[in-house]
This record gives sequence, structure tokens and C-alpha cells, in this order.
Amino acid sequence: MAPQLRLEGKVAIVTGGASGFGKGIATKFVQEGAKVLIADLSATAGQTVSQELGCAFSVADVTKRENWERLLKEAVDTFGRLDVVVNNAGAAYENKATEEVTEDEFDRVFTVNVKSVYLSSSVVVKYFAEKGIQGNFIQIASTAGSEFTNEPVVSG
Repeated sequence: MAPQLRLEGKVAIVTGGASGFGKGIATKFVQEGAKVLIADLSATAGQTVSQELGCAFSVADVTKRENWERLLKEAVDTFGRLDVVVNNAGAAYENKATEEVTEDEFDRVFTVNVKSVYLSSSVVVKYFAEKGIQGNFIQIASTAGSEFTNEPVVSG
């Protein structure tokens, strides 16, 4: 008797799936039977990984609503449905004192790490509700977000 694949029949979008944790997540999802659409800014890496895994790939900026609308459409057009969104794409700035972080750095981190989660849910939840799908969102965070220094961050 063949082992049951836990994600057989499921379709997932994995953001940041062209490298690192995202690639690992996409790999495991495929191994467990899911159909996967990798979304990443890197066309070269995304195409390479999608060919390795036998899944779909789309260049996407997760900070743009129209990209989420397109990703949903691509998943449905390619695989017939969507069941899971893995919000793995993330951004960070180098570890430094708060007063040294530029507003542009902060905005980029906030937009990628927070706004993208809002955008994915605001686009995909409506689809889940209309189709009666009990979908899932998986949010990935890095331990880098909890790295603090014992040194004072305010200079005198």
C-alpha cells in the first residue's frame, strides 16, 4: 500500500519560493503531492527551481495588489483551484541602531513583511469564500526579527 500524500489534490502559492526557506517549502509541498505556483522576483532562480520541482512559476512583486490578483488567476487557470498561500517572501535591513534605519529601509521591510500578507488575504479570502474553500494561509517569519543587541541604541 502506497503512503498517503498529505497534500494530494491541494494547490499552493509559495512566495519567495525561488531560494532559501521558500524553495524548501515548495519542495516539501511538491513531495507531499501539492501542485505549486512559486512566486518570486527572481526570474532566473524561479524558473530553475520550478523546472527542478516540476511546478509553475511566476515573477511577482508581493507588495502589489495586481500581482496578487494575477497570481490567483494563474493558480486557478493552471491547476483549477487554490487552497494554500504560503507568505514566505521577506525583507530585512542590516542590524543597526534604530536612529540609523532610513525611512526607505523601514518602508521596504514593512511593505514586504506586513502589507504583502494583507494584500494576499484581501485578494484570496474573497475567492475562498465564493468557492466555499476552507483555504489556509501560512505566514513565515525569520528569527532575524528577534535579534537584538545588548548595546544601547541611542547615542548621547
